[in-house]
Amino acid sequence: MEVLQSLSNEVPTLVILTNTGPNGFGYAVRCGLEGFSGDCVAIFMADLSDDPLDLVKFYRKMIETGVDCVFGSRFMRGGRVIDYPFHKLIVNRIANNIIRFVIGTGYNDSTNAFKLYSRQTIEGLKPFLAPHFNLTIELSLKSIVRGYSYVVLPNSWTNRKTGVSKLKIREMGSRYFFILMYCFIEKFFSRGDFKKKY
Repeated sequence: MEVLQSLSNEVPTLVILTNTGPNGFGYAVRCGLEGFSGDCVAIFMADLSDDPLDLVKFYRKMIETGVDCVFGSRFMRGGRVIDYPFHKLIVNRIANNIIRFVIGTGYNDSTNAFKLYSRQTIEGLKPFLAPHFNLTIELSLKSIVRGYSYVVLPNSWTNRKTGVSKLKIREMGSRYFFILMYCFIEKFFSRGDFKKKY
């Protein structure tokens, strides 16, 4: 917090939001999505597993094309993963292929948190359901199902050098499945009630 406060003196546009609880990844991101003030917002890992240069590339793409979302993929030409634990990589690829099949999308990295959304898109995805890491697929799958435009760009991911990830694969499995089934039901049974209003 002290670092952020000192930075705010140098960067007057920096706004510090404090999540008063409940705690956890999903709640922290939701706090940010409720409190941001710009025209677009990115989900970006603070442990620098995501590359700041990719964020610049994503923003420029959104401005150039006018799309609603820019999604990252670590598993397309130009993308890469560095020091990804092998067992998590296998689970990741299986999970993403299941998501692609169920939703009927070509996007191959829905579990990747690193994405950029326009303000209009974020407003159109509310209310948010997921309080945990499954928020990463809720945001992207709702965007796809509700008809928001998007492009996919390669991005890089590097495993953290310190600390331990709080993502527990076994514990999160049913939560990811819940969000996947919600988006499946919305796509095929909601009769377009939640579609983007042009």
